[in-house]
Parts: sequence; C-alpha cells; structure tokens
Amino acid sequence: MAPTGESDSDNISAYGATRSTVKGQPLDAEEVRKMDAYFRASMYLCLGMLYMRDNVLLKEPLKVEHLKARLLGHWGSDAGQSFTWLHMNRLIKKYDLDVLFVSGPGHGAPAVLSQSYLEGVYSEVYPDKSEDEKGMQRFFKQFSFPGGIGSHATPETPGSIHEGGELGYSISHAFGSVFDHPNLITLTMVGDGESETGPLATSWHSTKFLNPRTDGAVLPVLHLNGYKINNPTVLARISHDELRSLFVGYGWTPYFVEGHDRESMHQAMAATLEQCVVEIKKIQKQARESKKEFRPRWPMIVLRSPKGWSAPREVDGKLLEGYWRSHQIPITDVLTNPAHLKLLESWMKSYKPEELFDQDGKLIGELKGLAPKGNSRMSANPVGNGGMLRRPLQLPDFRDYALKDIDPGVSVRGSMTNMSKYLRDVVKENMTTFRVFGPDETESNKLAEIYKAGKKVWLGDYFEEDKDGGNLAYEGRVMEILSEHTCEGWLEGYVLSGRHGMLNSYEPFIHVIDSMVNQHCKWIEKCLEVEWRAKVASLNILLTATVWRQDHNGFTHQDPGFLDVVANKSPEVVRIYLPPDGNTLLSVMDHCFRSVNYVNVIVADKQEHIQFLSMDEAIEHCTKGLGIWDWASNDQGHEPDVVMAACGDVPTHEALAATALLNEHLPQLKVRFVNVVDLFRLINEKDHPHGMSDRKWKAVFTDDKPIIFNFHSYPWLIHRLTYKRPGQHNLHVRGYKEKGNIDTPFELAVRNQTDRYSLAIDAIDRVGSLGNTASHVREKLINQQLAAKQEAFDNGLDAEYIRNWKYPKKA
Repeated sequence: MAPTGESDSDNISAYGATRSTVKGQPLDAEEVRKMDAYFRASMYLCLGMLYMRDNVLLKEPLKVEHLKARLLGHWGSDAGQSFTWLHMNRLIKKYDLDVLFVSGPGHGAPAVLSQSYLEGVYSEVYPDKSEDEKGMQRFFKQFSFPGGIGSHATPETPGSIHEGGELGYSISHAFGSVFDHPNLITLTMVGDGESETGPLATSWHSTKFLNPRTDGAVLPVLHLNGYKINNPTVLARISHDELRSLFVGYGWTPYFVEGHDRESMHQAMAATLEQCVVEIKKIQKQARESKKEFRPRWPMIVLRSPKGWSAPREVDGKLLEGYWRSHQIPITDVLTNPAHLKLLESWMKSYKPEELFDQDGKLIGELKGLAPKGNSRMSANPVGNGGMLRRPLQLPDFRDYALKDIDPGVSVRGSMTNMSKYLRDVVKENMTTFRVFGPDETESNKLAEIYKAGKKVWLGDYFEEDKDGGNLAYEGRVMEILSEHTCEGWLEGYVLSGRHGMLNSYEPFIHVIDSMVNQHCKWIEKCLEVEWRAKVASLNILLTATVWRQDHNGFTHQDPGFLDVVANKSPEVVRIYLPPDGNTLLSVMDHCFRSVNYVNVIVADKQEHIQFLSMDEAIEHCTKGLGIWDWASNDQGHEPDVVMAACGDVPTHEALAATALLNEHLPQLKVRFVNVVDLFRLINEKDHPHGMSDRKWKAVFTDDKPIIFNFHSYPWLIHRLTYKRPGQHNLHVRGYKEKGNIDTPFELAVRNQTDRYSLAIDAIDRVGSLGNTASHVREKLINQQLAAKQEAFDNGLDAEYIRNWKYPKKA
C-alpha cells in the first residue's frame, strides 16, 4: 500500500486485506509457521494468566474450579505487543542487536510476561515459575492475584523500566534510556489510548534532542487497535493521509502495517521492522563515520491490528475481537455461564497447546530456538535492571566551592549562582553518565555556569543569532524542552537505565509532574521488595524561583504545594531538603548526588540572600538535619521563653529579623532560634528513617514553650509531620496560605503572616509571662508593619531597611 493517497473511511479498519508501506516476503513458509506457532504460544499464556489457576494445559475438560475466583486483567493489547516482540527477536539474532522493550499500553503486562516466560528469563529469575506444567500453573495463578503480581509491567517484571500504571510516558522513558547508550534500540509500544495524552503528544519531539553519533535509537510502534475501554481512539479514526501527515510533521518516517490475516501480517511486519532496523543502523553509521551530527527522520511503525486479536469475533451476537469488549476480561461470566465456559475452553484449545508445549509443559525446542540467547533476550537486557549498570558519580569535593568569610546574617551572596560552579564540574567529570534536565529555565535559574562544561542539546536548525548566548550544541549535557512531562520522563528513563541526573524547575509549575513523581516513587518503593532489582541513582528535583520571590509574577506563580505531594509518599523513598543558604545547598546537593533509590526534592531560591553558616557549620547542620543556631539565640544556660523556628531560606530570613526585633524591644525575653534543613527530621523516628525521638524533640523545641514556626510551604504540612509531638499544642506554624498578588516580597509575606512583624507579634502574644507588659511594643510593631506596607504601595518597592536588612551584631 502506498503511504499516501487513501483517505476514505474504509481505510481505518484493521479488517480486510493486509496492507503495508514496505513490500516483500522475507520469511519462508517454515519461518511463518514457526513464528505463528510462537504467537499462539504467547496468546495461550496471556489468556491463561487472565483465567486459569489449574489444569493449565487443558489435559482434562475445563471446569469452574480450574478458574480464578476473581477474573482480572486486560486482553486487548496483548496480541499486538506479542506480535511485535517475536518479530524483533528475529532481528536481534540476525543483526546481533541490543534491544530493550517498553510497553506503553495500560495493563499490557500479559504480553511482556508471556515473552519473558517463553524466553526462559522468568524461570531463571523466579525458579518456582519453572518451564514445566507446575511452573506454568504458578505463573498463571500469580497474575492479578493476592500475593502475586499486578497487571502492569511492574518492577517484578524482568526487563521492564516502565510500568505503564499511568499513560503517556512510554516515549519519553524510552528516549531517556537511549541517551548515552549508543548501541541500544528501545522498541516502544505506544497504545492508541495512550497516544491521546498530552505528555505522549509532546514526547514525539524527542528526536530533536537525540544525537545519532552518541545516543541509541527509539523505535516506536503506535499500536492502533481501535478502542479504549469502551470508546474509539482518536488516531484510529482519522484517515491514512492525516495520520501519516501527523507523524511526518513530528519529524518521523512512518511505516504502516495494517490487517487481520496473520500469515500475511507476519510477512508485512517482518519486512517493515527489518526496514526500520536497517535505516537506524544506516543513520548511525553515517553520523559516526562522518563525525557530523544531523537530525534524521527516524523510522517508526503504525501497527493497525484488531483489538483482542485472535479472540472470537462475536459472542452471543455481540462483537468481541476488534471491539472495545475485548479490552479487559473478554468473556466475563465464565464462572456462572456453562456455555461461555465451554466457549473459553474451545478458544484456548484453538491455539493448540499440545503442539506448542511438550507433555511436561515446556515450550518445544523448535520454538524455543526462535528467541535470542543470554542478555540478548529483551527481558534479560541489563538496561532493564539499570542499577546493575550504575556507577557512582565522580564528584568534586563540594567544600572547595564554599562561600567563604561568611559573616552570619550579614553577608549577601547568590547561593544558586555559587552552586552552579559545583554543578558545572559534576557535569565535567561525568560527561556520559550525568545530564541536567529542565523546561527552558536553566539560565533563568542561575545555573548558566554549567554551560561551560556541557551546553544545551539541540539537533534542530541553527540560526546565526544562536551564537549570541544560545549555548546550543549537538553534543550537550543540558536537556531543555518546555514540557515538564517530557523532561521528567527523560530523567526517569535516564536514571532507571543506570545513569544520574537532575531536573531544575520553577517551584509553582512542578505540579505539572505530580502524578509522574507519584508513579516513580511507587516504582522505586516496589523495587526495594524485589531482590534481583539493583538500586538506581536517586531522582533529584531542584525547585527554585520559589513562592516568596514570585511577587512580581503574581498569584499564578505562587504555589509551594509540591512538598505536600512528595510528603504523601513512602518514607522509604522520598526526601525533602530546604537549605537556608549557599553552603548548606552545596552540602545537600552532594548528599543527593551520592544517594540511591530516592526522590530527592531540594528547595532553594535563586536570588541573592543573606548567608548564615560557614562550610563546617553547614556540614554539621545538614548532618543533624535541624539544630539550634547559637549565634541567633540568647537563651544559653536558660529556659527559653519562646522558640523561633524556620524552614526555608526566605522564612529563615524573616524569622531572624523577627528575633532581632524581639531582642531589640524585649531584651529580657529568652529566644531560641532553630532552623530545619531536612524536613522529615520533624517526624517521629518510628515513622521515618530520618525522624527524631521525642526526647531529642524536647531538647530542641521544649515541650512547654510556644514555638513560632515560619515555614516555606503550606503551614498544615508541619502540623501533620509533628502530629503527637510533646507540647504539640504549643506549635504555631506560619506559611503560605494561598494569599498573593502582584506584591513586593514584604507585602506577600505580610499577606501570609510570615513577615518579621507578624512573627514577633505572634511571639509576644504566646509568651504568657509577658502578661500585658509588652502591649506598647506590640503596638509599635503593628505601626512599623503598616508603614512598611504603605511605602511599598507608594513606591512599588520595599523600604530599604526591609530590602537590605542585616542581622544586628550583639553588643
């Protein structure tokens, strides 16, 4: 079939004569016979996983007691995925390829699991799921069964780096896996339901960031089987011309394989997949021999086959194969309908298991020989267990980048600008194992220093003006596209395949990837339970352009709530750090880059700020996670009257200013100043590995004194983390309360009661021993707050004594 010229409606159906862009019949009759037998074995295993718990080879008539009591799982995409997998096996053997398989369709695990079992990998990893009748019985029973495995390509699945629990990320994960893996091809099945998601739509542009000299290749197979759960899919209902134009517009070369008849479809898929592999190798050879980068139109495949391919076309006069009813359990009432039980038995027997497996339940030798050997099997590819490939980063000594000669509370420096020098050298020392990802914000986030070691990857067109600060390069280390989804997907794929990286983003818009981070957290937590899974590098997210310095952008840019999302995840896999200054930021970054199997979130503003700690003090503080700042306290040798606490750089600044006001106006008041850098240190040690005991809590915060806690994010998170702490009723948290506008920084703080005057007044109100003696001081602070607000309104700028405040020296 020609790739253009057909646009009438009948060309969108998978039924009818097989049509393909690439012509040819590369398989002889014997190869077709064997490959179709392998396909039947795959389908038999997929169907068995959905239904069976006993009598797995149908050696006796099928009875209800042979079935699972709850029928769970999905059938619709299994055939297309298995079909694609077995055809790639032929090419892996022919061309000695290194191939990873990524399964994008939701709940598509039966296809992947069946291939792993047929290849023998599953039995090697799980010896009780042996290649015999008893092992097959266990293999079937565990699927979507209590104590077993889920219906996605979960961490328990050999060769998987992509679970597919949430749709939209298969392509970005695939590209992440091939960056800096020059020999890897990641064969990626994209479900047509998945193709409707925003993240997936953007991720097609990843070819503009793939270097054919230094990276591997992604071979997407868009699997158009026509339906989602019970609706048609968009891309399956547009004309051939329109679909082809869409992918040509994205920059790909699409090849179509469409039909229903398996014999001719085997020939079409064999010819098409081989054409794609040959093109990929040709592109890479040209780039690597010429040493000239270019952006090719990489090949991709559009596979149109019936949903639930090989199921009965109709059941009781209602469509099954090729229709949405085949999406999940294709025949739902086999436990209560004897006629349908008999139909299921006939369907399973139609695959002729007696021709595929010997009497002991082992796949027969001629079919076993179709699969590659050893690590060439896709389900055994080491990239699918990326922690095996991970090597520690070569990290410079972060102490060499210290901000020196710090006068606590007085010195003003750029914490982020300074840290970028350290990050520059991290990049320099790890040019094939570390990348920085971000949505067009690296320069804005004061990290431009890293361009001296690795520029921005760009395979698109170049203009003359790009020489003026464009920082673009074919071979770079910084990955920027204005899609947080794609950046996060690339990073996840890069980390899961054995490398290291960091994403930097504006704090308010990191919410775009809330659910992606959720899914990654679930993945790495589950990996901790899978013995053979090696630990991967941590996923590091640096948040800047923070809420308290988004006054100029307004309310839309003010949202620190990502911390709440992360705090919901398992304490085994998440960490949150809010370094208050430049030296603590360096210490935290070094710690995060050395860690494994975490999602680390670091929150630090990009503007210049007052510095507080020397490098030695910063290391001590970060090691403890929180602590009393002696230089900012005056309760030495005494019980404090009030504890002023802070978490975050701007909140720390305002809390220190409040402390100074109390020292100035109420010098008799004993104030203890506490700073928190590791947020989870606040949790009880019984509930988090970084938590602290109640005894230590009392030693720092007391159990009977008011605590004024100035927090970077929403205040209720602190109350949640400190639930049932001694003296919890004394804890009064101030933070962002969803109040904002085009304000000055001070106005924004006042709106949310995190400014110095509000904090100092709060302390006065909470210290019972003051009685009514501080009323005049309280009134004075209110007047000063009002005057500062008025000056901001009048001049559009905070007063100089607000903007350039320094912590006063003690007498």
